[in-house]
Amino acid sequence: MIKENRLDQSDVLGQDVQTSAKTNWRRLFGLQEMGVYYALLLLIVTLTIITTYIGQSNYLSVQNLSNVIYQSSLIAIMAVAMTVVLISGNFDLSVASVAALAAVMLIGNADAIGFWPAAALAVIVAMSIGLLNGAIVQYVGINAFIVTLGTMTAVRGLVLIYTDGRSLSVANPDVIATMKSFEGGRHDGFWLVLIAGLALLAVAAFRIFQTRMAGKSLRPATLGMVVAGLFFLLVSWASGGELILRNPVIMMVVFTAIVWFTLSFTMVGRRVYAVGGNSEAARLSGINVTRYKLMAFVFCSGAAGFAGVLFASRLRSINPAGLTGAELTVIAAAILGGTSLFGGAGSVIKTLAGALLLYSLTNGFNILNLGANWQGLIEGVVVVVAAAIYTVGGTKAKSKTGG
Repeated sequence: MIKENRLDQSDVLGQDVQTSAKTNWRRLFGLQEMGVYYALLLLIVTLTIITTYIGQSNYLSVQNLSNVIYQSSLIAIMAVAMTVVLISGNFDLSVASVAALAAVMLIGNADAIGFWPAAALAVIVAMSIGLLNGAIVQYVGINAFIVTLGTMTAVRGLVLIYTDGRSLSVANPDVIATMKSFEGGRHDGFWLVLIAGLALLAVAAFRIFQTRMAGKSLRPATLGMVVAGLFFLLVSWASGGELILRNPVIMMVVFTAIVWFTLSFTMVGRRVYAVGGNSEAARLSGINVTRYKLMAFVFCSGAAGFAGVLFASRLRSINPAGLTGAELTVIAAAILGGTSLFGGAGSVIKTLAGALLLYSLTNGFNILNLGANWQGLIEGVVVVVAAAIYTVGGTKAKSKTGG
């Protein structure tokens, strides 16, 4: 009788494991985990069909895809850094204003002290604003939304004061040449992208093998590696052996890869997620919550400062209204990537896909000659629908697990 009961229990346990595995695969390939990838793929296919049907230039041309990635690079860099702040449980509305101030600092000082000292000054000023944001939020206790909203307005005022409401430009030919080489360099990236795609797939296959051998469930980070690897292979195949990558694109990819690796596979990344998920539990476990939240603000502003340097180098001039409203695009990219506004959840790879989705929309609208009003309407609807999908999906997941 006892043996029969043990057999019955083991059968039930086996059924639970199988059900868990099925549920795991369903979750991994569901809208909440893969929605932004599905949306990006669907958008590209739709735009390709429409442009082909109406006789426009092929949307899938290497030149057009490279242009989309290049245009999205600056926003993507800020969005990846914004994802870290959101994961830590905070919010930063000042990111675009900080980038604009960094651009102004670079343009305003490059002629006098040179490009590299001016760029370093711009990034240091940007990081100091992030430190101020973090200090007020963590030590004074004011909500991050309110603090960064005030900082956004104040920093934009500093931009207007520094420029006196006029556009600034660089006059030194040597500085202009340095800016062009820093931001506008072109490199043959076919083999780089191909090798990166194969390497990602190889590492993902190894991790899947390890996971299956250990009897554990597949991690979303591994699935993200598969998606990224397939995307790189698709880009290299579509290029036909000729793929020109510009400096901001390479910087964006390297920056995203470093942040992704840090968040996914290091103690620092695990602590950032822990701090955002449950700050009190993280504090009780010995994590310095204040330090990690503070450093997230500094990191985000530093990335914004670097993006501002790239922006100024691209134009070699700056308008006081430059990058106005870009903070909304940055946050929208993170939301499209499924980053939680309540902390503890987010993926920089999916944020990057969200940025590409937004700029693919913009690029498609330009090709189809749709007005700016339609662009704003459709982009807004896309963001709201994405937020609804992630919210409803998260609620259902909690109800199933009893959370």
